Amino acid sequence: MFFRRTPKHKVAHVDLQLVKTIATVKRTDVLAKLHASEEGLSEAEAAKRREQYGSNEIASNQQHSKLTFLAEAFLTPFTVVLLILATLSLLTDDIFVPAGQKDLSTVIIMLTMVLISGLTSFVQNVKTDDAVNSLLHMVSVTTNIRRDGQDQELPTKDVVLGDLINLAAGDMVPADMRLVRSKDLFCSSSSLNGESNPVEKLANVGPKAGHEDEYLDYPNVLYEGTTIVSGSGQGVVFATGSHTIFGKLAADISNNKVKATAFDTGIKDISKLLITMTAVIAPLVFLINGLTKGNWLDALIFAIATAVGLTPEMLPVIVTSNLVKGSLEMSKHGTIVKKMNSIQNFGSADVLCTDKTGTLTQDKVVLERHYDLGLKETQRVLELSYLNAYYQTGMKDLIDKAVMDAAGDELDVSEIQRDYNKIDEIPFDFSRRRMSVVVANSDQKHGEHLLVTKGAAEEMIAVSTAVEVDGKVLPLTEDRKTEILKRIDEMNTDGFRVIMLGYKRNPAPVGEFSVKDECDLTLIGYLAFLDPPKESAKSALAHLKRDGITVKILTGDNEAVTRAVGLQVGLNVDTVYTGSDLEGKTPAELKQMVETCNIFVKLSPEWKTKIIQLLQANGHVVGYMGDGINDAPAMKTADVSISVDTAVDIAKESADVILLHKDLGVLEQGVRIGRKVFANTMKYIKITLSSNFGNIFSILIASSFLPFLPMLPLQLLILDLLYGTSCLSIPFDDVAEPYLETPRSWSTKKLPKFMFYFGPTSSIFDVLTFALLFFVVCPGITGGHLASLNPAGQASFIALFHTGWFIESLWTQELVIHALRDKHLPFIRQRAATAVIVSTIGAAILGTLLPYSGVARLLQFGVMPMSYLLMVGGLLIGYILLTTVVKHYYLRHEKFLV
Repeated sequence: MFFRRTPKHKVAHVDLQLVKTIATVKRTDVLAKLHASEEGLSEAEAAKRREQYGSNEIASNQQHSKLTFLAEAFLTPFTVVLLILATLSLLTDDIFVPAGQKDLSTVIIMLTMVLISGLTSFVQNVKTDDAVNSLLHMVSVTTNIRRDGQDQELPTKDVVLGDLINLAAGDMVPADMRLVRSKDLFCSSSSLNGESNPVEKLANVGPKAGHEDEYLDYPNVLYEGTTIVSGSGQGVVFATGSHTIFGKLAADISNNKVKATAFDTGIKDISKLLITMTAVIAPLVFLINGLTKGNWLDALIFAIATAVGLTPEMLPVIVTSNLVKGSLEMSKHGTIVKKMNSIQNFGSADVLCTDKTGTLTQDKVVLERHYDLGLKETQRVLELSYLNAYYQTGMKDLIDKAVMDAAGDELDVSEIQRDYNKIDEIPFDFSRRRMSVVVANSDQKHGEHLLVTKGAAEEMIAVSTAVEVDGKVLPLTEDRKTEILKRIDEMNTDGFRVIMLGYKRNPAPVGEFSVKDECDLTLIGYLAFLDPPKESAKSALAHLKRDGITVKILTGDNEAVTRAVGLQVGLNVDTVYTGSDLEGKTPAELKQMVETCNIFVKLSPEWKTKIIQLLQANGHVVGYMGDGINDAPAMKTADVSISVDTAVDIAKESADVILLHKDLGVLEQGVRIGRKVFANTMKYIKITLSSNFGNIFSILIASSFLPFLPMLPLQLLILDLLYGTSCLSIPFDDVAEPYLETPRSWSTKKLPKFMFYFGPTSSIFDVLTFALLFFVVCPGITGGHLASLNPAGQASFIALFHTGWFIESLWTQELVIHALRDKHLPFIRQRAATAVIVSTIGAAILGTLLPYSGVARLLQFGVMPMSYLLMVGGLLIGYILLTTVVKHYYLRHEKFLV
């Protein structure tokens, strides 16, 4: 046997010798050695091979098993910090203390926090994976496989060694295969070798002698990840998944990793900031309390508890919860999120680039006119255009379908098919913007060969030397060129998309027909198409503009047609640039041009990609919506790529987000959901930062001036546990309309300003609480000031102080969520979602009841009088009012609060 197959439990490798052997032996030998036949494998045999060698999927570096998710959930930077602190607490509270003083309550609380954070994150990660997989089933890429003697559309991952794959234009090659049959098959291999021009593949031609090492150029071998541009063929699979050339390339460059968004980077930066803050503050608290109180062990334990309080262990959970909730909500509006971390970019996008076809227009092109050059409708023009559309094997676009529909209504197409046989074709490409077929007339003129070409006007004129007018062939003079272009411009202005038709009698190529044969053509007529705008397009564009998104049209169509459509849907068409206008400009000029213009026409795929890169360089977050082969490069470059369920395979594979309906209205809904996800994540980050910063101030002040610890470590941990758990409701909060109407990009620059404004605000009321407790409340209950009391009285004084600050601190932390979630006065002019109100107020009430419960002695709480709770209520009102004033000053220079 000349090939080796690696079982699925073994490490995959690419056998280049196998590829060379496959390409050089006979097709019959390949089929025999792969135990395949022209009837395809049986389903039973395919299942057996799949079980033995694995699915046709490229192995990811990230194995999404439940065990991996569990490890990832418990190995976040924050849970690692908590585990380290729990270990230190275990040493100081249990291992290195006398038997009678052992106390594991602090360790238990820390481990409880780790469990809540880890398990919640684990559940959310599993839900995320399940949600993505279930949604992707709605848009899965399929392959036409011959099984049990029948051609069937099956998921690409079901392809196995020995399968016979049927290929047509627009297909992505699902595995490495040897061609057994081909017909005008052109393939784009840009994903492997960067070559943008399609190359013809031939089943009956092997590698050239002396070029056996150039395996990517073998004419009879197709590789996974390449794209069929035109033609048809059939191949037998000899390598799948990670065993393919593409699989090896993906492994080498880690192509399977999800691209990090600006938001991902920001989350990492925030995590580093908070951990650094903890690493600086905790030792400082330890030193201050050790020096002022003299008890270094208590100071260490309190410093550990402070570090835990400063650790936002719920951050990974809340980010994941937001993404899961957002993706599920988007799916209800017809938007499928393939890559979960793209949701933030979806909401942050402020520029949307798209082709006009099908997005702004109805995607129902109609051939309205088939004129000769004298603007008379003739059957001859329609007949030649039908031959071109019918016999070409590339992606039959809306133009071809419109021609065939019109010919079906006006001509006897069965007679045309009978009279003409196809000889060859020269497929379309986006640089020359033409396509040709060569046919032979079997009944008339003794088998005359005819090359029939259609294409854009300028490109057709460039390769033509004559015109046919009223049956006479005349030279193509400059005057006639001017007249042709004038008539086309008039039709364009009326909203028609016009392409030209030409022919060449008895072309005589050397070998296969090629682009070089498209010369000395005779122009014969015009094809005028109408693709009217969607009724919803104008309102959808208005809504996107309201939401701060600039729509830019990047099309291969001409200027006049695009202007006409743009006017009808309300776009600014004052400035329009063509691809040729962009050529030769400096980078600075190009950056200015893409900023000031919203319509770009006659663009190649390369220029679409370049425009996106220029917009990104100007600081924009760019979305690109595409569905064709030519859109794939631009989609891979954009910050968020959007496609539709009806797109070609390569476009769906490149997309981050897939729309089930090709409608900008659906897109707008998805953008607003993405912004809601962003806003709720930012709420937690900003509120937690300001709250932690305020706590740092309060703890440092209290540690410096109080003769005892401001709160027991265990109490501090309970406080953090209650607050952190209540924050789990934030992903379910509502977002004010102004936040949904403006794109927001991630930036850490304004976080320090937010912290310095609102952190000290809470500290002011903490200090007031300290003073109230130390000088009024505790002396009033215990009968004197701390220094005048006996040891039992002092212990009671300290317990009451701890309890008083615990209650006030918990309520301020919970209310800060309501105060900072929106710029208006909480509970009166703005109100959080019910889930947030229940969780935050519920946590505060639960914490307030702890001193009056059976666990009060365990937690060393004292019983506070009801009068103190009324004082806390007054302090909270003052805190809300002061925060509202600070918000007013903050928003003088900032557009958004969170």
